[in-house]
Amino acid sequence: MNPGKRNAKQLVLWMAAFLLLMILFQNLKAPQFEVEIPYSSFKQKLRAGEISEVTMRPDLIRGEFRKAPEKGADGTVGTKRFRVFPLPDPDLVKDMDASNLSVYKGEQDKTWVTAVLINLGWVVLFFLLWWVFVIRQVQMGGKQAMSFGRSKAKLHRNDKKKRITFKDVAGVDEAKEELEEIIAFLKDPAKFTRLGGRIPKGVLLFGPPGTGKTLLAKAVAGEADVPFFSASGSEFVEMFVGVGASRVRDLFEQAKKAAPAVIFIDELDAVGRSRFAGIGGGHDEREQTLNQILIELDGFEGTSGVILIAATNRPDVLDPALLRPGRFDRHVTVSPPDRTGRAEILKVHSAGVKLGEAVDLEVIARRTPGFVGADLANLVNEAALLAARRDREDVSMAELEEAIDRVMAGPSRKSRGISEKEKKVIAYHESGHTLIAKLLPGTDRVHKVSIIPRGPALGYTLQLPLEDKYLTTKTDIMNRLCVLLGGRVAEELVFGEITTGATDDLNKATAFVRRMIMEFGMNEKLGTVAYKKESGQVFLGKDIVEGQGYSDSTAELIDSEVKRILADTYAKVLGILEKNRELLEAIATRLIEKEVIEGEELDSILQGATA
Repeated sequence: MNPGKRNAKQLVLWMAAFLLLMILFQNLKAPQFEVEIPYSSFKQKLRAGEISEVTMRPDLIRGEFRKAPEKGADGTVGTKRFRVFPLPDPDLVKDMDASNLSVYKGEQDKTWVTAVLINLGWVVLFFLLWWVFVIRQVQMGGKQAMSFGRSKAKLHRNDKKKRITFKDVAGVDEAKEELEEIIAFLKDPAKFTRLGGRIPKGVLLFGPPGTGKTLLAKAVAGEADVPFFSASGSEFVEMFVGVGASRVRDLFEQAKKAAPAVIFIDELDAVGRSRFAGIGGGHDEREQTLNQILIELDGFEGTSGVILIAATNRPDVLDPALLRPGRFDRHVTVSPPDRTGRAEILKVHSAGVKLGEAVDLEVIARRTPGFVGADLANLVNEAALLAARRDREDVSMAELEEAIDRVMAGPSRKSRGISEKEKKVIAYHESGHTLIAKLLPGTDRVHKVSIIPRGPALGYTLQLPLEDKYLTTKTDIMNRLCVLLGGRVAEELVFGEITTGATDDLNKATAFVRRMIMEFGMNEKLGTVAYKKESGQVFLGKDIVEGQGYSDSTAELIDSEVKRILADTYAKVLGILEKNRELLEAIATRLIEKEVIEGEELDSILQGATA
């Protein structure tokens, strides 16, 4: 049926029902309050003074008795209100004057036309409310139902003022080179297809969080000057089955109409995880969405001009069907930047910040190993906020150094009340870390040691490498274990008592030893065997089926070796601190006095000291 005709029919039915209710209400209302009496009875009661009020109109007389009469022949039964149909009576007004009436008055003649006009306002009000609360809601619900399967992807048109290009992306030169070919195809598809070549259909960007994967995708669209459709993987999956697949179809249809275009799906692992990986049924909404993505990628033609770029920090959990050639042909690793890359990123993010003349971004880059683009952007922003809080005209090295500490360890909490006894324990704890780090050859340089609480830590020892490292030796790990245990050993050596302050150190040390044994094969008794399961086995079903991958006797041997290595390391650190007790006391005394010691001052205190 035509929706317009259906709505008209519903409107007529509602009007008929409303009018019927009005008629019933009018008919039932009068007998409830008034009793009809004959005209002769009315005249009799009027002369007898039993009526107190009369209202007259040409076709009807209404009134009220002074006292509700008893049941009589005229039908009056306990009600004070009455009505009577009038007769031609020229003496009626004289009789009312002669009677003891309190009030008598006239009333306008109400015909059926008048009644309809009076009640028309209620009719209009009813249908106005009905339209607002019923019809509009139905129409809106229909529109929402029709658009439920539409894609929620955002279309970004390339505004010249806001367009992101490769100039805005730094520190990922290798990834940019991989994407140059994609940009060239989007600018001139015919150049690649005239010789029978096929451009990659999909590009997968993977790397740690904050390395700039989303920014790279935007830069590709900006460099090619094409429409950019962006969506998150979680936007496709809904409670209702089939909605995700429908949204995928709609997204690709929109992109094909706007071709050449770039589709970007962030957090692909939300819909692209391996199928049939858990216990129970595998035919769920997420898998239908994944199947539709696979179909759309297969359905691309070489001249469609649509490139799919996806980003994830968990490529190990993606379905193998997504990663095969013909779907995501290019896998681009977006790694954390090296020192040169960090310096370039700092220049990009500080372009709109007023820096002091003494600021050296190369120094800041050297002091931020392991920082990714998001960390460096946050660092510059924190420094700018600190400078504004201190009413400075520009951002100096002091604010940037403080921002590094804030990003790494959290904001300082100088207001936290710490007793002198606890302050002394913290000072010796951090001095133990610092002294071991300074005395062992090959450890990272101590940049700063502080007993000012930051974040959850009561104190911290900041070590920074002189250069970026990509390989770690067994000696490096053992040195790191010694530094971690230095705080606990110093507490026991000085106070003869241990505290909970070394909780995080012990967790890290235990994790390091387990990785040495189970992942790196750095143990003589366990041999060069990897006992740790692959990181991709993250599903409950696979864990139950495959188990831990080694016997109970091997697990027992692993536990015993972990304990042995930690015990040997503890003994080694204890020997070093006992031999250099005076230096430990010197560092702790200075810490209690100043609360913060920089690397240069540490070098002067420990000049010539050896393990």
